[in-house]
Amino acid sequence: MSFPFSAIVGQDDLKLALLLLAVNPAVGGVLVRGDKGSAKSTTARALAELMPGGEERAPFVTLPLGATEDRVIGTLDLERALKGEKALQRGLIAQAHGGVLYIDEVNLLPDHLVDVLLDVAAMGVNRVQREGLSAEHAAVFSLVGTMNPEEGNLRPQFLDRFGLCVEVATPDDPRERAEIVRRRVRYEADPHAYAAGWQAEQDALRRALHDARVRLPGVELPDGLLETISALCRSFGVRSLRADLVLHRATRALAALEGRETVTLEDVKRAAPLVLAHRGRQNPLQPGGGQDGQDLDELLDGLQPPPPRDVPGEPGELGEPQDPEPQDNGPEDGALPTETDTHPEATFTASSRGVARIELRGAPGEQSGRSSLSQGAPRGRTVRERKNEQPGSLAVSTTLLSAADRAARAGTPLSVTRDDLYERVREERTGVRVLFVVDASGSMGARARMEAVKGAALGLLADAYARRDEVGVIAFRGVRAELLLPFTRDTDTAQRALQQLPTGGRTPLAHALTLAGEVLHSRQDGALLVVLTDGRGNVPLPGGGDAWAQTLSAAAALAGTPALVLDTETGVVRAGRAAELARALGAECLTPEALSAETLTLALRARTPSAAAQYRGTP
Repeated sequence: MSFPFSAIVGQDDLKLALLLLAVNPAVGGVLVRGDKGSAKSTTARALAELMPGGEERAPFVTLPLGATEDRVIGTLDLERALKGEKALQRGLIAQAHGGVLYIDEVNLLPDHLVDVLLDVAAMGVNRVQREGLSAEHAAVFSLVGTMNPEEGNLRPQFLDRFGLCVEVATPDDPRERAEIVRRRVRYEADPHAYAAGWQAEQDALRRALHDARVRLPGVELPDGLLETISALCRSFGVRSLRADLVLHRATRALAALEGRETVTLEDVKRAAPLVLAHRGRQNPLQPGGGQDGQDLDELLDGLQPPPPRDVPGEPGELGEPQDPEPQDNGPEDGALPTETDTHPEATFTASSRGVARIELRGAPGEQSGRSSLSQGAPRGRTVRERKNEQPGSLAVSTTLLSAADRAARAGTPLSVTRDDLYERVREERTGVRVLFVVDASGSMGARARMEAVKGAALGLLADAYARRDEVGVIAFRGVRAELLLPFTRDTDTAQRALQQLPTGGRTPLAHALTLAGEVLHSRQDGALLVVLTDGRGNVPLPGGGDAWAQTLSAAAALAGTPALVLDTETGVVRAGRAAELARALGAECLTPEALSAETLTLALRARTPSAAAQYRGTP
């Protein structure tokens, strides 16, 4: 029993976006950005209670972060394949048909899965080509993804493909917060009784959704308003036409939801922030956020009703996509392929009695990265197959073909042995992590060396925005070092941290290297260490001692870590401490003459995996 949608306090934008998606899933999904504990999943789950599902409630399917592509889209049914049948094993997409597919922390999902889900959500059809099986089925669902921006952004091409986006936060008003707690406590005490108290509101909202879906095909958007929509998108700096199409669909859904047959200017103003807010940022590393267009609020305030036209445009020119003509050779009404419609010519006779029980490795083991992802979980796109008696991800088709070929040559019934087993080799994109240890002491500020590290870090962040790279910054000055920026792909936070980096005071280099060791050792996946300093450490660790000896000791403890030292010392007479530090680290030391934002960026990229090499093969 889900919490009633009508009983949710606040979150008006989120509720509106979800209702528009329920009226017309063609808007392309809802991305919800905000902190944990702001009712994102509660609201999405409550939506499924309102959606039409016949006598049964509409499905609500949660996609786990560790899901494989086969689990998501479907694959060959192994049990039936061993009986000589070729049939599809339903994936999560098929299970979500007619309901809600919910993805928590969608920004942490592998890129290829995000791509597949957005494609299917846009087309309404899931096409599966696996293990010699080709099939398709209807897949009309409301896609809802949530994310915490502090844990990294979605890649820009995926942001644009989410139709609507909502920023959510917990309320600040104490009375509103108290009411939320009050309702939640009552619900948890007796969910059925609490839901019964909201039954009238739920039934009214359910009827409104049903009526809106029926009304939607007849809702018209005047041609003048369509031009207003296009002008608004262009003025906001959105180059993709997807925004125009989504806003067209969202405004028609809003009019249908409110019982009207014609879209109004007010509909455009209400729907536009949901459609455009996540699309106006072309490059977050440009000053001012990188938005090419004007402020959205100013644009909406300035919208005027379009002038009357002498010749009205044809209604529905950019309306909802028409259903394709039914094909004789496809499954009807979105049904999954059955024994009679899945390649009977490829059927073979087999006896399951000769199949030995074989344990496959890949059971959940040590945790790595996100807590919900096991180290052995198969992830990424399949690039090839190879023979392996202990496959981590079984290549079903190749394994069965190998067994069938051996059985045919021997004239024996089909049986699968370890000699027949093949596994899939997958490629998974892995991000690059760079930890900057930045000398922010007084001498650095005097010589303006901070600009070099800022420029280099921002250069890497530009790559990180388009890839899954992370940058962290430790700054040291005065008597201590500070983790100014934990590893992040959040480009806004990183940019602010670097631009506001203070300078002045003494040089606690030993403390900085000790802190760097703690940060790196807390991450089992490693990182590239970049130390920018003149090496003149003069602050001992707490408890006293020789500051320079402690610095070399901390550096020796980091030996073996990929590292680069950037010597900022200038002048005719130089102590050469940075070069000595580099030797203790086992790192290369770049001279001051080579130190600029451009050359530093090039040096760092030469020591990190290239874009082509950022894929690791996993079974």
